[in-house]
Amino acid sequence: MNRSIITGQRLAAVFLLGCVLFNYPLIALFNKPGELFDIPLLYFFLFGAWAILIGLMALAIERRKD
Repeated sequence: MNRSIITGQRLAAVFLLGCVLFNYPLIALFNKPGELFDIPLLYFFLFGAWAILIGLMALAIERRKD
Protein backbone atom coordinates (compact mmCIF):
# COMPACT_ATOMS: atom_id res chain seq x y z
CA MET A 1 0.00 0.00 0.00
CA ASN A 2 1.00 3.56 -0.55
CA ARG A 3 2.56 5.21 2.51
CA SER A 4 0.21 8.20 2.36
CA ILE A 5 -2.82 5.89 2.48
CA ILE A 6 -1.49 4.10 5.55
CA THR A 7 -0.67 7.42 7.24
CA GLY A 8 -4.16 8.68 6.49
CA GLN A 9 -5.71 5.55 7.97
CA ARG A 10 -3.62 5.88 11.11
CA LEU A 11 -4.60 9.53 11.51
CA ALA A 12 -8.25 8.59 11.04
CA ALA A 13 -7.87 6.00 13.81
CA VAL A 14 -6.29 8.62 16.10
CA PHE A 15 -9.18 10.97 15.30
CA LEU A 16 -11.73 8.31 16.24
CA LEU A 17 -9.83 7.59 19.45
CA GLY A 18 -9.95 11.31 20.23
CA CYS A 19 -13.70 11.36 19.63
CA VAL A 20 -14.12 8.52 22.10
CA LEU A 21 -11.77 10.02 24.69
CA PHE A 22 -13.45 13.43 24.61
CA ASN A 23 -17.00 12.07 24.60
CA TYR A 24 -19.17 13.12 27.54
CA PRO A 25 -19.77 9.68 29.15
CA LEU A 26 -16.03 9.04 29.47
CA ILE A 27 -15.32 12.57 30.69
CA ALA A 28 -18.12 12.23 33.25
CA LEU A 29 -16.26 9.30 34.82
CA PHE A 30 -13.41 11.64 35.75
CA ASN A 31 -15.59 14.56 36.87
CA LYS A 32 -15.36 13.56 40.53
CA PRO A 33 -13.85 15.21 43.55
CA GLY A 34 -10.31 14.01 43.92
CA GLU A 35 -6.80 14.83 42.88
CA LEU A 36 -3.84 13.08 41.33
CA PHE A 37 -0.48 14.80 41.87
CA ASP A 38 -2.45 17.81 43.23
CA ILE A 39 -4.28 18.15 39.90
CA PRO A 40 -8.05 17.58 39.73
CA LEU A 41 -8.89 14.25 38.06
CA LEU A 42 -10.84 15.85 35.22
CA TYR A 43 -7.98 18.16 34.24
CA PHE A 44 -5.46 15.34 34.58
CA PHE A 45 -7.53 13.17 32.23
CA LEU A 46 -8.18 15.92 29.67
CA PHE A 47 -4.57 17.07 29.39
CA GLY A 48 -3.24 13.50 29.57
CA ALA A 49 -5.53 12.34 26.76
CA TRP A 50 -4.61 15.41 24.73
CA ALA A 51 -0.88 14.69 25.17
CA ILE A 52 -1.37 11.04 24.21
CA LEU A 53 -3.24 12.02 21.04
CA ILE A 54 -0.48 14.45 20.06
CA GLY A 55 2.12 11.72 20.60
CA LEU A 56 0.15 9.23 18.52
CA MET A 57 -0.22 11.77 15.70
CA ALA A 58 3.53 12.40 15.77
CA LEU A 59 4.18 8.66 15.53
CA ALA A 60 1.72 8.29 12.65
CA ILE A 61 3.19 11.16 10.66
CA GLU A 62 6.87 10.44 11.34
CA ARG A 63 8.73 9.19 8.29
CA ARG A 64 10.68 6.02 8.83
CA LYS A 65 13.57 4.87 6.72
CA ASP A 66 12.55 1.56 5.18
